[in-house]
Amino acid sequence: MNLSSEVPRVFGRKLRLGALFMTVFLQAADFPAPERLPSKPGLPDPTIALDGSKITTKEQWESQRRPELKALFEHYMYGQMPPKPAETGAKMLFEDAKAFNSKGTLREVELTVGPADWPKIYLLTVTPNARKTPAAVFVGPNFSGNHCLVADPRTHLPTMWQRPNYPGVMKNLATDAGRGKILDVWPFEQILDRGFAVATFHSGDLQPDRPYEAEGLRKVLPKTDGKPSLDATATIGSWAWGVHRAVDYLVKQPEIDAKRIAVVGHSRLGKTVLLAAAFDDRIALAIPHQAGCGGTGPSRHEDTKAETVKRINTSFPHWFCGNFKAFDEDPSKLPFDQNDLVALCAPRPVLFTNATEDLWANPTGQFEVLQAAGPAYRLLGVEGLGAKAIPPTGKLLDSRLGFFIREGKHSMTPSDWVAFMDYAQKWLK
Repeated sequence: MNLSSEVPRVFGRKLRLGALFMTVFLQAADFPAPERLPSKPGLPDPTIALDGSKITTKEQWESQRRPELKALFEHYMYGQMPPKPAETGAKMLFEDAKAFNSKGTLREVELTVGPADWPKIYLLTVTPNARKTPAAVFVGPNFSGNHCLVADPRTHLPTMWQRPNYPGVMKNLATDAGRGKILDVWPFEQILDRGFAVATFHSGDLQPDRPYEAEGLRKVLPKTDGKPSLDATATIGSWAWGVHRAVDYLVKQPEIDAKRIAVVGHSRLGKTVLLAAAFDDRIALAIPHQAGCGGTGPSRHEDTKAETVKRINTSFPHWFCGNFKAFDEDPSKLPFDQNDLVALCAPRPVLFTNATEDLWANPTGQFEVLQAAGPAYRLLGVEGLGAKAIPPTGKLLDSRLGFFIREGKHSMTPSDWVAFMDYAQKWLK
């Protein structure tokens, strides 16, 4: 098959979504059906375009290959990103200038990100009081809700469906019993002590983590003939879009340095923040933690201990768009792999972090993903991964494409945050 005959025909499509939205032009591509794509084993070179041509200049990368890769990821994997709202509205819910033993100012704001019937984002922020200049900030979604991360009774209590394993959840709804029950996953005081700010929101406020139900963004986004298309916005794409809306707010805050925004997320939310960084250049640094298949792990692999495309699509059919299911049996037909998503972040720093017992997330494959993103970084005049082998356990490889693996299991802990902050300290000077 000559794939050059299947080069996408890209055209403008105008979409209007109410008075709060500007008119936007989305790329829509007539890409080949998945079964017509050729099988290509091995991680692809991000500097080779879909038609087989070599990208040799920064100008070609920015004007041709980056837009093509974004369109490919949207069409075949994450679904179309919703349009950016004309304005992200913010309503202050509360403020405590003496939080964490007066080390920080704790705020929660309600972000309006679309028409009145769209879900709101409740962004919890903590900024260091001791700083005299704007702070670098870690931003990302959380699993359980802001109310679990701090003891303050004023934090928003989620009203949408919740997974039953989170503290205080009864009949899949959050209750006051969960307040302040998860204090070490986002260790705010530890982060303040290093001079960083933090911003986080509950991913489930925007899109609950279950398939099929008409709720959250899934309920309000446009549908074709009354049902989602095969490249409709999927759940991870919805959460990544939510990260972008949090960034909309943060870049306007005087306490935050708009040029030093880092995204961080764990597991499925690690997949989320890598996608968010790839699609938003305002994000200066990405730390997808234990993100595995569909995030930092390769789709093409033969590791029997690691998650596969078929397994993740079977267990979590809502995370990725309908087209992605077509690659269950042969991921080598994908016209990209996760190293291409990392390449979209170039030349910005990206740190992959892992645990020795978390083989499901494929740490070895993740290191290969970073290696295979290198051509894009070198094209832009910088070095990517600074080693040829995985660093020793507990040793941070802090090159522009970085890697860290610790003892232990699938979790995000205060010790992980030490590595996060050490890496950010280097790259967000």
